[in-house]
Amino acid sequence: EVQLVESGGGEVQAGGSLRLSCAASGSTFNDYVIGWFRQAPGKGPEGVSCIIVSDGSTYYADSVKGRFTISSDSAKRTVYLEMNNLNSEDTADYYCVAAWTAKGFRRRFRSKEIWTDAGQYDLWGQGTQVTVSS
Repeated sequence: EVQLVESGGGEVQAGGSLRLSCAASGSTFNDYVIGWFRQAPGKGPEGVSCIIVSDGSTYYADSVKGRFTISSDSAKRTVYLEMNNLNSEDTADYYCVAAWTAKGFRRRFRSKEIWTDAGQYDLWGQGTQVTVSS
């Protein structure tokens, strides 16, 4: 079973950048859909981005499109979230999430309704805090 460990959070000024990393242990890294969710104080979890590792397909929430980039490095078993032009609304705890998915079913995650559904992911990291100050 894959275990997820996030790193890279911190405090940054508005307009700045951060890169989050999600290191995955275990085997079959390429069989996973891996994503990032965030949760701001008093709000529910929000799907930010996901990547279908086997084919590199990526998806983004409208709120981060053009500013955030998700990528994976299979050799390092790591998924990255590059966050640029950060603003105060990006302040949240960020969680790396993963779902093992059989090859024939991964295309389900091309649907926004699916990949933004927290219930689709059975593995969650411990979270890393991102604070954007103005």
